[in-house]
Amino acid sequence: MGKETIKLTRKIQLLVDAPTKEERKEALDTLYRWQNRSYRAGNLIVTHQYIQEMIKDFFYLSEGIRYRLVDEKRAEDGILNRSKSNCTYRVVSDRFKGEVPTNILANMNYNIMNNFNKNLVQYRRGERSLANFRRDIPFPFGTIGIHGLSYKKEKKAFCFRLFSIPFKTYLGKDYTDKRSLLEQVVAGNIKLCTSKIRLNKGKIYWLAVFEVAKEKHNLKPEVIAEASLSLEHPIIVKSRKATLSIGSREEFLYRRLAIQAALKRAQNATAYCKSGKGRKRKTKAVERFHEKEKNYVGNRLHVYSRKLIDFCIKHEAGTLILLNQEDKMKIAKEDGFVLRNWNYYELLTKIKYKAEKAGIELIVD
Repeated sequence: MGKETIKLTRKIQLLVDAPTKEERKEALDTLYRWQNRSYRAGNLIVTHQYIQEMIKDFFYLSEGIRYRLVDEKRAEDGILNRSKSNCTYRVVSDRFKGEVPTNILANMNYNIMNNFNKNLVQYRRGERSLANFRRDIPFPFGTIGIHGLSYKKEKKAFCFRLFSIPFKTYLGKDYTDKRSLLEQVVAGNIKLCTSKIRLNKGKIYWLAVFEVAKEKHNLKPEVIAEASLSLEHPIIVKSRKATLSIGSREEFLYRRLAIQAALKRAQNATAYCKSGKGRKRKTKAVERFHEKEKNYVGNRLHVYSRKLIDFCIKHEAGTLILLNQEDKMKIAKEDGFVLRNWNYYELLTKIKYKAEKAGIELIVD
């Protein structure tokens, strides 16, 4: 029997809740320092893990060299003086002690080790390149780092302290479920899990992870809904005698091509734009259209996947099968136009997430 809960991630903007400009700047500098140390620590951790796993292939070492990756106290031929997971943690904690909370380093080490072990077979076969972390990496922290999460009426925001830094949320009009989720956390109805902080152009975003119960619907596993993804109709689904076409080529593709055409015109016009502040000012319109296309596609795919799951719930379909997807992926890879404009993987990801949340079993054929 599967888990009764699911983890949801929500992007919430945060503001430093300090009275003076100097204090807010100091807090932001601290966050950027934590981000920098996390980026450096991540690359150190994954490098040490890779060397530990591949040390057996260093055939040019002398025969007397031991290479069993276990604690020497547990095995006679062990090469490590502590547990494998503790090795990489001690490497980064000794190097960055006092510069970043150890809770952040511990969560970095845990997440990277899990991902590394998951892809270890591909690393050994040479089928996958080693992960490389960028400077803008979001850094994780456990719930132990959050103190005093509550709603302050006078500030009209949820406030808390992340280690020593005071924050308040900025939800705006909040047409989503962020406010509701935070209210449930404060009331103790749902659980807050290990989350992350992302810094982007001076703004602070909290990638909050909530563990919530799956939705309860009257679904029947024996009732099957069959769906097909394509460019002509983003989704066509049928269950028993009911059939539904979700979206159309005109709605999705033509609108997207119109945005791309506007983007191309903006790119051609950049040569005649006033420079002023250099490249950033010249390409301002281009960046705006890039963001418009991204937002439009994300919105459409959310709507399509939501309608698909609502159709399954309405017809009590407990099993959802996506048909002939491997053949369509081969066609997409051969056709550059289709590959550029289809967004198959993003749509599939959204369908998987919503199906799991609703308790629907998803099968990809």
